[in-house]
Amino acid sequence: MGLLSKFMGQAPAKKPTDDVLLLHSIFCIAAADGHIDDGEDDVIRAYANTLPEFRDMDGNEFQKAIDASIKIAHKYNRDMKSSLVVLNEIESDAVRKKAYVLAVDIALSSGDIDEGEEAMLEAMQRILRIDDALASKIIEVIALKYVK
Repeated sequence: MGLLSKFMGQAPAKKPTDDVLLLHSIFCIAAADGHIDDGEDDVIRAYANTLPEFRDMDGNEFQKAIDASIKIAHKYNRDMKSSLVVLNEIESDAVRKKAYVLAVDIALSSGDIDEGEEAMLEAMQRILRIDDALASKIIEVIALKYVK
């Protein structure tokens, strides 16, 4: 068994709501500066469509997932940092780690991490129960993707 195939065959035990929570983690980090502009929205949609959870969804199903994430934000008066508490509902260790990886990737993709993104990632790390060593490793590896 090769190095990559060792990891690719493992599907985490997920609940149906976990897909929406993964999407919500992406929206939270994108909105860390207080809003998501049209360009960011397009990037989020394109990025999400590369993930196995969303790539086979038709446009209607994907919009329902987005609407569910927006509903979470509205429940918390659009305070995305407060809405992170819903990520606590993710029971699977693998899905929690994936949510953090996705958030780090989106944060680093902008080329510049601001204080809001730093604070959001710290809060996500705590809520998702990602230990410091793993968080550092995730950031270190994903940062390699964005080195010029």
